[in-house]
Amino acid sequence: MLANRLRKNDRKLRKWARREGFEAYRVYDRDIPEVALAIDRYADHLHIAAYRRERDERPEDWLDVMVAAAGEALGVSPELVFVKERARQRGASQYDKYNAEPHRITVREGDAGLWVDLATYLDTGLFLDHRPLREQVAAESPGKRVLNLFAYTGSFTVHAAVAGARSSVSVDLSTTYLNWAAANLELNGIETRHHELVCADVNVFLEERLKAQSAGQAKPFDIAVLDPPTFSNSKKMRDVLDVQRDHARLCQATARLLVPGGTLYFSTNMRRFRLDEEDLADLQPRDISAKTIPRDFRNQRIHRTWAMTAPGSA
Repeated sequence: MLANRLRKNDRKLRKWARREGFEAYRVYDRDIPEVALAIDRYADHLHIAAYRRERDERPEDWLDVMVAAAGEALGVSPELVFVKERARQRGASQYDKYNAEPHRITVREGDAGLWVDLATYLDTGLFLDHRPLREQVAAESPGKRVLNLFAYTGSFTVHAAVAGARSSVSVDLSTTYLNWAAANLELNGIETRHHELVCADVNVFLEERLKAQSAGQAKPFDIAVLDPPTFSNSKKMRDVLDVQRDHARLCQATARLLVPGGTLYFSTNMRRFRLDEEDLADLQPRDISAKTIPRDFRNQRIHRTWAMTAPGSA
């Protein structure tokens, strides 16, 4: 069943991906309820996430059998298939080391090239479900100043810069991921002179940047991307982050760094998230989730995304 579904999906998706110009896409998204896997193709590699069940009665070799079937069905040799087991995550657990030996490759996504690591961490460094939003940000970026908060490996920044953004600032607390972002920029021939990478607590950055802009020492941004984790209690942070509790404050603080009429894209993958529409009414939030879920994802609620507008006249 799995092999047949994979062959069918990949025949259809590979033509589409080639036409759209990207090499990384989801070929199987828990299509069969009894086979709880997410299988992503990264060029000629496979990345398989197996979702643990609390009461798992599957045979011990079940995952090995599924992985072998996937590789054979898609024509990928075993050494190029990478498997991770996922459980419900807390804090920054998805960023913890999974394997000491990295396996890095580059993949094309439209006009951008991006590094991914299929082995070291639970995630690869590229969230495939945000591909449409990256395309939208890129389309709006020529000549603009772009802010990327919780920037991770900087894929939004790279797309904006390749599209012709005048400048950007990317903020993340992890030097590992900012170095990865720097490598992504270098891969695309982008100088960091106009694309600044800032290692900082986002809350602290927002406060300090607002002071600088108020004093005329920094210019406002035209576009901001705000994609925080659901929860984080990193020791490097000043406060614990809870996206449900903190999102309105983060959105308002980010909007204050934008030009009047500037655009803020806020996204979260928290399953039961509820936007605080009352506190954010002045930003005119518009739910654009349906437009930002890619065709290769069967799960239409993989994330939720809103476009907001900074107060004032454009």
